[in-house]
Amino acid sequence: MQTIFIMVKCDLGKAYEVADQAVQMIEQVSEVHSISGQHDLLMKCYLKQDDDIGRFVTEHVQTLPGVRDTFTLIAYKAFA
Repeated sequence: MQTIFIMVKCDLGKAYEVADQAVQMIEQVSEVHSISGQHDLLMKCYLKQDDDIGRFVTEHVQTLPGVRDTFTLIAYKAFA
């Protein structure tokens, strides 16, 4: 499994709709949090080891209505 975090910038007034759609429509989305700063949402996703991260983000997350921009973080288990 790969764990990725995606920070999502939404169109004004669309953060709740984007969060709801992400949870309902994208199986790999585990959690969605509202955050402050340059982005509106933080999504935690679990992908299969052989899944292409770039394709996942561009085809599933960036295509959600109301998504303006994304920033992806790849997390590696550093501590046992």
